Amino acid sequence: MKIYADRFPTAARQLLTDLLVVAWVYVAIRGALWLHDLVQKLAVPGQKLEGAGSGLADSLGDAGGKVGRVPLVGDELTAPFQRAADAARSLADAGRDQQHLVDQLALALAVAVLIFPLGLVLFGWLPLRVRWMRRASSAAKLAAGPAGRDLLALRALATQPLGRLTRIAPDVAEAWRRGDDDTVDALAALELRQLGLRGRGR
Repeated sequence: MKIYADRFPTAARQLLTDLLVVAWVYVAIRGALWLHDLVQKLAVPGQKLEGAGSGLADSLGDAGGKVGRVPLVGDELTAPFQRAADAARSLADAGRDQQHLVDQLALALAVAVLIFPLGLVLFGWLPLRVRWMRRASSAAKLAAGPAGRDLLALRALATQPLGRLTRIAPDVAEAWRRGDDDTVDALAALELRQLGLRGRGR
């Protein structure tokens, strides 16, 4: 029996779910980046404040240095310029602190936005996807041999709806007990289709 992935409803639903999950993650990341960039704009006043404070402090420092060269009274005239330069540096520091705060806020909000959608993917969809992959892989291995096909057929008898079973044979259980190859293959294929796989007879 040859096993291959086919476009059965289960496989189609699985593919559609995977695509939706990829789109969900993409939209979540784009949204988080958009929010991060939006909040980062709040740092512009801090950047201007830092630039203005640093420029003013440098100018006052240069002016104080020149005034300090005046004989006799240079030291006294320098003090006000030095205090003003220190105040300008404080403004520049405040601007830097504001930018740092905005950076932290932007990062925290972006992470907060991502926690819920990524949490759904990691703790909701991913375990189900891994479980399905394991079941499909185990079923494919079972279907490679007669004993495995018989086990899949038995599982189909136990779990598949009666309407599907009677379409295979009027007395499908009796046919399975007799070891009818066509019935066993049909039951095994029915179970495989439940996992999005398909079995072909020999």
